[in-house]
Amino acid sequence: MTLPNRIVLPAMVTRLSGEDGAVNADILDRYVRYAQGEPGLIVVEAMAVHTAKSGPLLRISTDEFKPGLTELAKRVHAAGPAKVVPQIIHFLKIARSGWRQLPSDLTKEEIREIVLAYGRAAVRARECGYDGVELHMAHAYTLSSFLSAKNLRKDEYGGSLANRLRLPSEVIVEVRRQVGADFPVGVRFDGEECIKGGYSVPDSREIALRMARLSVDYVSISAGGKFEDAIHKPGAPLYPYTGYSGDRCMPGADYPDGLNVYIADGIRQFLRQNGVETPVVATGKISNPEFAERILREGKADLIGMARPLLADPDWPKKVREGRGDTVIRCVYGNICKNLDENFRKVVCVLWPAGALQAPQSSDRTPPVWAGALAGGYRDGRVYLKWEKATDNEGVQGYAIYRATAHEPERHLTSNKAWQFTDSDVVPGVAYTYRVQAYDFAGNRSGFSNPVTVQVPEFEAGLT
Repeated sequence: MTLPNRIVLPAMVTRLSGEDGAVNADILDRYVRYAQGEPGLIVVEAMAVHTAKSGPLLRISTDEFKPGLTELAKRVHAAGPAKVVPQIIHFLKIARSGWRQLPSDLTKEEIREIVLAYGRAAVRARECGYDGVELHMAHAYTLSSFLSAKNLRKDEYGGSLANRLRLPSEVIVEVRRQVGADFPVGVRFDGEECIKGGYSVPDSREIALRMARLSVDYVSISAGGKFEDAIHKPGAPLYPYTGYSGDRCMPGADYPDGLNVYIADGIRQFLRQNGVETPVVATGKISNPEFAERILREGKADLIGMARPLLADPDWPKKVREGRGDTVIRCVYGNICKNLDENFRKVVCVLWPAGALQAPQSSDRTPPVWAGALAGGYRDGRVYLKWEKATDNEGVQGYAIYRATAHEPERHLTSNKAWQFTDSDVVPGVAYTYRVQAYDFAGNRSGFSNPVTVQVPEFEAGLT
């Protein structure tokens, strides 16, 4: 499988499917929209290999789902040059009481059925016209739970690393047996569990090497997303992205860019040291094209996964390739999308127009016109900014806010759709200079507003 570029859209839940698990019009529209932006590889959101109910989740568990899945692959291929693979998943049972099924609860007969279900689902993926298949072994789900250092089964499926690898290995072997040697098989797994007592790179690099030697064609590295530190809301099932490990899985605005790149780097270096050239996908708050290129140049990864940035602007790959990176609508990592998923609501981006179910699309090249002055002031430990609305021939989608100080070069701070912004991340004794740009549905940007400098007053430390 040859990709047109090194950009990967990792599997990202949409909550757009119905309870029946079938591909519908909204699912088709979402993935066609991604394909129009021309990433290298699209990984379709996790779809179940088994029949247990779990709300609006796609399924590949029986042949009845093949017509919709076939149409999805066909439509994605027609919309752009991207390759497309489904991510297939098995999950353990959870209850609203907070109870969850553990690896130790499964019989060997149930384990064997998981292996066979993965093999059958992978065959369906091939029959439906996909370019490969990705096995979900990350986060809080079944195969990840068996890989976890928290898997305390007393038999050959738990405890030691070798035993914890047994079920994932059996799945890989069965999938390869079923689909043949010429069908790409990737794996998404946690390079670090990000929980107390969980495994990290010393184990995950061995896990990746084992998978590669079992014929896996790429490894996509995630982190965290575990049940062990999830926050239980009374009356709701556990959601595995509510604790610290969930933050590490989908790092928000308060975390540094590329938070988890060191994990992919450690795994890739270990593979290369052992003569294995299996491609490694790095993920975790990578949205700046220069930063992504540097990761590749420095040999820390072979492919760059970006989910939330492509949700915010599916045209990111095409715009950057065409030299129009300044028109990319930038993800602000506010994780509203994550919150929607947590509450079983359809996943959209807060930067899209209100009520939109898909990202806007426009070929317009006319930028908005800046209409009014930017004003700012300080009060109660915060800087407050206000400005007048810009105008545009198609409509203004939002405003990008930039900030600089004497010791920090100007950077994109955030974007929003309102005509005001409150900056709470300021410290005493520093002067902050702000500018604002309007952008439209195509990402065309206006000229900058007037700059505004706000001095945060010094205060005398100590008791008051």
